[in-house]
Amino acid sequence: MIIFDSMKILVLNCGSSSLKYQVLEMSDAGSNLLAKGLVERIGSPNACHTHKVEGKDKYQTEKQILNHTEGIRSVLDILVDPGYGVLSSLAEIEAVGHRVAHGGEFFFKSVAVDDEVIEKIEKCCQLAPLHNPANLTGIKAVKELMPDVPQVAVFDTSFHQSMPDYAYMYALDYSYYEKYKIRRYGFHGTSHKYVAEKACKLAGLEFDKAKLITCHLGNGSSITAIEGGRSVDTSMGFTPVEGVTMGTRCGNLDVGVVTFLMEKEHLDAAGVNNLVNKESGLQGLSGFSSDCRDLVDAEKSGYKRAELALRKLAYDIKKYIGAYAAVLNGVDMIIFTGGIGENSDRVRELVCTGLEYLGVEFDFEKNKGARGEDVVLSKRRSKVKVMAVTTNEELVIATDTMEIVKEQQRKQAVREEKQLNNTEI
Repeated sequence: MIIFDSMKILVLNCGSSSLKYQVLEMSDAGSNLLAKGLVERIGSPNACHTHKVEGKDKYQTEKQILNHTEGIRSVLDILVDPGYGVLSSLAEIEAVGHRVAHGGEFFFKSVAVDDEVIEKIEKCCQLAPLHNPANLTGIKAVKELMPDVPQVAVFDTSFHQSMPDYAYMYALDYSYYEKYKIRRYGFHGTSHKYVAEKACKLAGLEFDKAKLITCHLGNGSSITAIEGGRSVDTSMGFTPVEGVTMGTRCGNLDVGVVTFLMEKEHLDAAGVNNLVNKESGLQGLSGFSSDCRDLVDAEKSGYKRAELALRKLAYDIKKYIGAYAAVLNGVDMIIFTGGIGENSDRVRELVCTGLEYLGVEFDFEKNKGARGEDVVLSKRRSKVKVMAVTTNEELVIATDTMEIVKEQQRKQAVREEKQLNNTEI
């Protein structure tokens, strides 16, 4: 039985019609990104496959890719391609890690994939009908193409399973929780945990003792309260629609608005779903873009609805920070991450203006132009630290995959040694 000192891991993130991937060489000493890519428009005759390797020309092609199995086959082919690849053979892939959107109440942590795990992920498809079926398709495709390679599932929801019941329950008839498991689940868990641990290391705080508020801000955004290394509340709920204003999602909304619009606009369930998921948020308020960069540029040009959208986003985030400071009975650090959190100094400025009551002394000059880096944004004397921290969900998936597979290897080695000893006796 070989236990690898280093391990080449393929990380897959399968969407309904897309497939993101990375290949990382992992060891206890660190990680090395070998390749990354994206397969888009799966199911169409003109799917696009983009593949990048440091120091090599970018590979990009359009071809027919009818399903995720064909998409993963395209990925495996390019990984061993003499010109664009990074592997001499597929045998170098020692494990595959999958991002899985929803683990329901089944999974409190990442797990090795077996038939029982697949069955439970299937049961969660009703909770995440757009994401879990695609995630499952990726797992089953790898099982077909590389049947002997171990797989690990890493769940967006698992970090939030530590929330107390009074935080995750909705005040509906309890029977709906019993029948349908309707409750707050939260998402972006891998990112929240990763940046919280990373920020604590950089700031010299103990993760297991610190009171943290993490703001994962992107096209989808969520805020999480972390105490003692555990998520105690988070802004996204039963679905990723709840919480702050997002790119095209509305965030918190009076349910009475939904029933009113259903009647006035003759919307059915599909129509409402499309409205709150794809036609709202920054896009709906601004009327022209869901991209924060576009809104910042438009605000500078005097476009009032762009300013409205940005201020609404910042206001929502600020309200959650205040609420979670109350939940935590104080806060040691506020962390910004995600595409907006890491790169938009304008949004960070709007959020952190007026947080002096919490003990935040924000460094507005240092904030200007801070993009895509790990940086302290509060003044040295500030009682509450503020940081922008780059996230890396693929690295979290690869790390969990390596640890789980190595533990399996160790257990197998022990079993084989016992069998050998019994045979010799």
